[in-house]
Amino acid sequence: MTPEELMFRAIKLSESNITGNSGGPFGAVISQNGEIVAEGVNMVTSLNDPTAHAEIQAIRLACERLNTFKLEGCEIYTSCEPCPMCLSAIHWARIEKIYYANSRKDAAALNFDDEFLYNEIGKKLHERKIPMIRILENEALKVFKTWEDKEDKLHY
Repeated sequence: MTPEELMFRAIKLSESNITGNSGGPFGAVISQNGEIVAEGVNMVTSLNDPTAHAEIQAIRLACERLNTFKLEGCEIYTSCEPCPMCLSAIHWARIEKIYYANSRKDAAALNFDDEFLYNEIGKKLHERKIPMIRILENEALKVFKTWEDKEDKLHY
């Protein structure tokens, strides 16, 4: 399939999600070598899960189908520019290219405003809206040391 065909599919998924009342107007397709591996739609409200964005749903399914946590060689087509959470997940999954249709500014016009999160990430910890308080760091560092010394760990 061409990039345009794959994007058209993501857009159609976003459209059908409106009539299905599963969540917001967002769809995503993950492809490998031009073939669809997985699809996802926003299911935040139907699953009562704030992380159930279309991109996350598609990543979860693609990883399950390909039996890997690394989606190298894959591309993602999203009906809208990914939010910071989805963008992070795309990077963690090692997806190699992102295609998007609507921009985050288009989404903001519908009150899906991710700009706050994009700005929040750049702030110093003490300046963020939700307080971040570090405690028991020595105990936690011991666990990291155990991981560091583990010889048979699987890097990701």
